[in-house]
Amino acid sequence: MRKPLVLSVLITASALAGNPYAYAANSLVFCSEGSPGGFDTAQYTTATDNDAAEPLYNRLAEFEHGATAVQPALATRWDISEDGLTYTFHLREGVKFHSTAWFTPTRDFNADDVLFTFNRMINPEHPFRKAYPTEFPYFSGMSLDKNIASVEKADPMTVVMKLNTVDAAFIQNLAMSFASIVSAEYADQLLKSGKPGDINQKPIGTGPYIFQRYQKDSNIRYVANKEYWDPSQVKLDNLIFSINVDASARMQKLRKNECQVSLNPRPADLAGLKADPALQVIEKPGFNLGYIAYNVQHPPLGQLPVRQALDMAVNKDAIIKAVYQGSGQKAVNAMPPTQWSYDDTLVDAPYNPQKAKQLLKAAGVTEGTEITLWAMPVQRPYNPNAKLMAEMLQSDWGKIGLKVKIVSYEWGEYIKRTKNGEHDISLIGWTGDNGDPDNWLGTLYSCDAIGGNNYSIWCDQAYDALIKNAKTVTDREQRTALYKQAQQLIKRQIPITPIAHSTVNQPLSIKVQGFQVSPFGRNTFSGVSLDD
Repeated sequence: MRKPLVLSVLITASALAGNPYAYAANSLVFCSEGSPGGFDTAQYTTATDNDAAEPLYNRLAEFEHGATAVQPALATRWDISEDGLTYTFHLREGVKFHSTAWFTPTRDFNADDVLFTFNRMINPEHPFRKAYPTEFPYFSGMSLDKNIASVEKADPMTVVMKLNTVDAAFIQNLAMSFASIVSAEYADQLLKSGKPGDINQKPIGTGPYIFQRYQKDSNIRYVANKEYWDPSQVKLDNLIFSINVDASARMQKLRKNECQVSLNPRPADLAGLKADPALQVIEKPGFNLGYIAYNVQHPPLGQLPVRQALDMAVNKDAIIKAVYQGSGQKAVNAMPPTQWSYDDTLVDAPYNPQKAKQLLKAAGVTEGTEITLWAMPVQRPYNPNAKLMAEMLQSDWGKIGLKVKIVSYEWGEYIKRTKNGEHDISLIGWTGDNGDPDNWLGTLYSCDAIGGNNYSIWCDQAYDALIKNAKTVTDREQRTALYKQAQQLIKRQIPITPIAHSTVNQPLSIKVQGFQVSPFGRNTFSGVSLDD
């Protein structure tokens, strides 16, 4: 049995209260924008949750830093059968799980951990899932729970996965956060101790950093994994997430060197950040979409004419000018134009409040009808100011006779309640996760994604048939044709109103080296270092 690592961090309580000199040497502080719901990343879908879990875990395959290409990780290679239904993963030898105050592994990573990770998500009767009931919205939203026929161990370092139908995006999907590998041995320990929920609050992974503790709305602390299988990726002794909902507070801390990496600056702050000689701002086109989701299960939003009226009453140009302030491009489609298979023939209905008013009247919607509009409490890459956007929509829809009540909740609660369909209309968005069209058209709008990322609670069988068929063919031209038909259908049915694709601006200290802006909106600290 290996002796547990003794971990110590020289961080005082005053550090996160605002004293930049209280941090230990070689500590990087990341000013994040919200509190994660937990660290069992299979349960969550937001960037906030995925960022918090990212330092802790690995997956069988992973995306190259700052790119969309997939590379080996916990699997050194994989073989795919000629019919595209069987994947054989050859696992990496000598990978160690974290040793902490609450868990000491007795063995290295092996096939049992892969089986536990996936079978827990596939099988509702799995013992751990029975003991710790939870949902896996991403996994089920992409129908992986239905399409993975089996996950079996060929030998201790080989896993065979069999699919029911061809999935052209399968490896890309396995590189995403929800597929992070967790320890079967740790899960067994939690079951025996009667504390299975600790998998979400006391995480154990194989990643480059080890979880220490988490104080909601304040900070998360990690330390270097000195036994990481790729030592070149561990260049910091300590990694701290300082949680700051307010964008101005994050930028002030960055300027004072109280954090070295931040995110989601307000557009109005960009000029000052770019002029600061102690900072750098990395700018990239955003692989994202900010949009309005209409809950079609809530009357009168189930009526197409009502959604048409709401859609044509939105003054997009005014919103983009006021909310994005030069860092946004008008969106007309259900995914960004940088995604292959994008249909550039689609156009918006003209802005026409008068016609919108007539459509509402014809649909039987009376003057003064009240609807709720939910606005995110946090700043996201795809929406830098949801409160202002909500106020502008309140005005737009007020002009056509609707009484709009703006609602908001803490971010985790907001996501949970919108997934449950409690809203009438919500402001939401998405940053692509794997570069495949299904990550937009399937993950956000499919029938299987209801209860997950389908915030419109919209299910159209013709649409679903198109996107499911598109996943079963490997020829890109054939897939593109099917996805374009799906985009045209969603444009006609209007479960959403696309608003904007934003430019991503990533501010950080000039001392930070090796940080890559992810096309998927993830903040990854593998390979990141600080200059003296």
